[in-house]
Amino acid sequence: MLLSEAWGKYQSDKKIEGYYPLTLKMYGFQCDLLKRYFGNIRMCDMILQQKI
Repeated sequence: MLLSEAWGKYQSDKKIEGYYPLTLKMYGFQCDLLKRYFGNIRMCDMILQQKI
């Protein structure tokens, strides 16, 4: 599943749950930042590591 597809499904689910529209807008903005950085990659190819 591509990052954009995952966001679409997540957004739809959260709308049903009653999330505030501004919250979803900000989540969408964060998703757009991820897509700019990584590209619209498959979710299973994304590996995030935290440096300690």
